[in-house]
Amino acid sequence: MFDAHVHILDPRYRLIENHGYLPGPFTLADYRARTKGLGVTGGAVVSASFQGTDQRYLRAALGELGEGWVGVTQLSPDATDEDIIALNEAGVRALRFNLRRSAIDLTQLAIQAIRAHQLVGWHAEFYVDASLLMSLEPVFARLPAVSIDHLGMSSEGLPYLLNLVDRGARVKATGFGRVTIDDIPDALRRIHAVNPEALMFGSDLPGTRARRPFEASDLDIISDAVGEDLDAVLSTNALRWYRCEPAVKK
Repeated sequence: MFDAHVHILDPRYRLIENHGYLPGPFTLADYRARTKGLGVTGGAVVSASFQGTDQRYLRAALGELGEGWVGVTQLSPDATDEDIIALNEAGVRALRFNLRRSAIDLTQLAIQAIRAHQLVGWHAEFYVDASLLMSLEPVFARLPAVSIDHLGMSSEGLPYLLNLVDRGARVKATGFGRVTIDDIPDALRRIHAVNPEALMFGSDLPGTRARRPFEASDLDIISDAVGEDLDAVLSTNALRWYRCEPAVKK
């Protein structure tokens, strides 16, 4: 199993309060204990709003996790080409934009995402309510590779999300306890029907601010929705999307 969406909240590194909320720690040891028995062999450590653009925790996590694990980072606007290349060498494979928790200049977003893709092949990941995808069309039309977190968050945005999937976007089957989707199995089936390579499982642990965190029963929901393509959703789709070479230990 490849867990395509994990947050590690390492108390050795400073966290930034966001909208009045500061999460407790969730270490690699916590993650391993929480997923024991699930057969996780790799995954993507995703930078959250609480971590800003500080890369120290991400380098530390990837260095400890090693082969099979990659990083998804948030970059400072003044990050240099050399910064991006060094992060790629450390195992980072994607750039994240959190449009739900942060104010972001869309012009700079596009410039940064295109530069990272041209330099090292990173795709852009978006934490956004899919109901806003129509308004973001001028941005998405310029980006070469895109994924959307948490099934796009809402039922209202599903038609726009399906259109994006039809054009090659990937979608994370994550955060079932935080979305406002009326029928999660139906959303999974519809995304999968448009492109069987689109869905990528992630636990979204520790599930900060979600109504509930990941539960093993979420895997049953995915299995019922995608049938014989379960292995692809739990592993192969994400392995291909993240180009999972081993991370370089520093």
